[in-house]
Amino acid sequence: MSAAQDLLLLPLALLALQASLCHGACVEVDSNTEAVANEGFKLGCISCKMRGEVKAEASVDWYFKASDESNFSHLYTYKDQMPVIHDSRFEERLDWNGSKNTKDLQDGSIYILNVTFNDTGTYQCIFSRTLEYPNYEFQTETRKLIVINVVPQLTRGMASILSEVMMYVSIIGLQLWLVVEMIYCYRKIAAAGEEALRESAAEYLAIASESKDNCAGVQVAE
Repeated sequence: MSAAQDLLLLPLALLALQASLCHGACVEVDSNTEAVANEGFKLGCISCKMRGEVKAEASVDWYFKASDESNFSHLYTYKDQMPVIHDSRFEERLDWNGSKNTKDLQDGSIYILNVTFNDTGTYQCIFSRTLEYPNYEFQTETRKLIVINVVPQLTRGMASILSEVMMYVSIIGLQLWLVVEMIYCYRKIAAAGEEALRESAAEYLAIASESKDNCAGVQVAE
């Protein structure tokens, strides 16, 4: 294989390596906070490891405090790939929606089935992680609070409405700009074409006049 071919394959190899590394990337995204009654709702909780190459095991505990309560009650545990529902109010209404087929949990999300207005309140997600280094283990704990409001139907926020309006305004503005550019370019090309025709006609007349003068001079000489 030539050196030129090697240089061409090098960027492709780097792109493939980057894609493979990004495939398993972890991004901490905040959970939605508005649930609709009688529908399902995902309670999101993500805790990413700072160093992906370090082996680890984690468990996730969820706690719930209703809007009329002052203390948290233990809601749910996921450990060693086994879920346990502790709160009878959520019996048969909770499903694990986080990391699958691994003890190295980074996504601790759960899914609530058939949401009720009594589910309004504050939820706490706790990641208990054990990082395994060659000579020792290190314990970490991450806590996240999510305040959930249950509504009869989903409402759109003002920011969402404004962003959609701005998107349509931008699209219309770009289309108008393209039309103006096309008209401008068409007129410019048309003007250049007319100028070229005039120059060609003037050049043709000049050549014809010069040829006529040359012919007249030849006749006089004879």
